[in-house]
Amino acid sequence: MTYLDNSATTKPCPEAVAAITELLTEEWGNPSSQHELGRRAAHRLEDARRQAAAALGAEPERVFFTSGGTEADNWALFGAARRMAKRGNHIITTAVEHHAVLHPARELARQGFDVTYLTPDGNGFVSAEKLAAALTPDTILVSVMMVNNETGAVMPIAEMARATHRACPDAIFHTDAVQGFLKIPFRAKSLGADLISVSGHKIHASKGVGALYVRPGLPLPPLLFGGGQEKDFRSGTENLPAICGFGAACAAAYPTLRADLAEMARLRDLARERLAAVPGCVLPARGDAPHIVLVSVPGVRSQGLINCLQSEEVYVSAGSACAKGRRSHVLTAMGLPNETVDGAVRVSLSRFTTEADIDRLAAAMADAVRALKRQA
Repeated sequence: MTYLDNSATTKPCPEAVAAITELLTEEWGNPSSQHELGRRAAHRLEDARRQAAAALGAEPERVFFTSGGTEADNWALFGAARRMAKRGNHIITTAVEHHAVLHPARELARQGFDVTYLTPDGNGFVSAEKLAAALTPDTILVSVMMVNNETGAVMPIAEMARATHRACPDAIFHTDAVQGFLKIPFRAKSLGADLISVSGHKIHASKGVGALYVRPGLPLPPLLFGGGQEKDFRSGTENLPAICGFGAACAAAYPTLRADLAEMARLRDLARERLAAVPGCVLPARGDAPHIVLVSVPGVRSQGLINCLQSEEVYVSAGSACAKGRRSHVLTAMGLPNETVDGAVRVSLSRFTTEADIDRLAAAMADAVRALKRQA
């Protein structure tokens, strides 16, 4: 099997599986319990927080666990808007965000906030200059993704955060770093973002866990009320097995991160070269992220490509796995022709991808294109 849909989800690494298994079968206490089993569970929770914080470049006490990237994004947008509503009502995001940001932004617009959607260039990139031009004295929140999940475009988050805080000192800057975490090296303490969302199942942990980084001194409203877990920000008994798996995945990836990313980028470039050589294939955008390749066969439906490839046990996706068959809003916002959008598939790598995987992808793509062109 050749799995190249790692932007949708990744295979849990052995370290994460071992941690999850241990927390399900041995250290299964409630971290809020006051007996020995509970105290051990609480220690494991804080160990995982330190592991995640180390990978984020953050203070452990500023990392709050969630059920995933979508929850972290929702908490960031709704919490920031609620906190800042008395100071203004202007929110800026981009037209190419994940729906976990776009849909909350749409809901905030329904509630009366003025939302500006920045459009990208032909590669899906939004510049810091474009953001700076959209800022107003009424701007209270900016949310820009670190890496686009369909094109691999890397946004200039540090520059954007500086521009936002320079023009609007009180505004809150959020970045959805779900596709950037452990793919684009950054340190939360120096990035300049006030809020950073990450997800476990994109970095070889399990589904159902993520985190929100909240900068020191930012009093974000609580997400959930109840027993006071996560320092009163997100009440409810912690999903300790998934959290410890998340921490283990962070610890396993971080020591060799730069070497792994360099190899991933080499394989990305190889994939682009091999796919560009397939008659009928085009590369509509070339993002800088090391793990995403966008390829299209204009005149062929993406689902047909996916079906042909999976018949040879090569697995890719049609843009975001969350889009569920709808035409990509990202590629449409880039101004690509409909036939290019409709024929686009996303190839996404991980640190476990091999050159043999790229060879199998190229061969399977050539076979798929030939077969589908004959049927057209």
